[in-house]
Amino acid sequence: MREEIVFGPIHSRRLGSSLGINLLPERGKLCNFDCVYCECGWNKDGRGDKTIPDASRLRRALSAKLEECAAGGVGIDSITFSGDGEPTLNPAFPEIIDITIELRDKYFPKALVSVLTNATRIGRQDVFEALKKVDNPILKLDAPTDELAARINQPQGEYHVAEVVESMRRFEGDFVLQTMFLRSRDFDSSSPEVLEGWMRIVKDLRPREVMVYTLDREAPAAGLEKFTVEEMESLTRPLADFGIKVQVRG
Repeated sequence: MREEIVFGPIHSRRLGSSLGINLLPERGKLCNFDCVYCECGWNKDGRGDKTIPDASRLRRALSAKLEECAAGGVGIDSITFSGDGEPTLNPAFPEIIDITIELRDKYFPKALVSVLTNATRIGRQDVFEALKKVDNPILKLDAPTDELAARINQPQGEYHVAEVVESMRRFEGDFVLQTMFLRSRDFDSSSPEVLEGWMRIVKDLRPREVMVYTLDREAPAAGLEKFTVEEMESLTRPLADFGIKVQVRG
């Protein structure tokens, strides 16, 4: 998948009519994870383009698109930062969040601003403060241990689940936790040690919502298996019984 700076809106199974923002190369990929399930493919295959948009370029592109959508009567439920990799790697990310909120308020004041992030940079004060400004900081946590994260997310550098969890704690529950459920020969999100470890973290953090999803598009790694909605609902029922809102998407 290769995205322009602003794309869509498209229908998101999690966010409704979603206008996407890609702060990364249009014809490449830039990420500090190399997830086995990433619909953008492997990092090694996306290095042909290293150009990332700055704040002024984003302002022009987003203003034009929002004006076009407003004039055409196109509804937007969410302005969503996703794209070809990890959006917080763009050095202008904090400034761009301010611009996005300004333009949202001008054209689509009822739309939410959402950021899909792997949460690796939320320990940075500028990134944390920017994410606190958006309606939906959606923070990824696919595994309860470093060993499992290494298999699923393949971090490109130091990554420790405990440190990420401590940084998530600073949000005081005002965030959405996003987790991919899948299985392969090497791991299974539903195995007792994985599921129980993950649920302990979720109960400790008490996010305002948990988004659980599974494979939807072709993955770069072979041998991955998706879960059914029914399976995921059953597996996460203890969280719902605990009082945590859980959104399951197949």
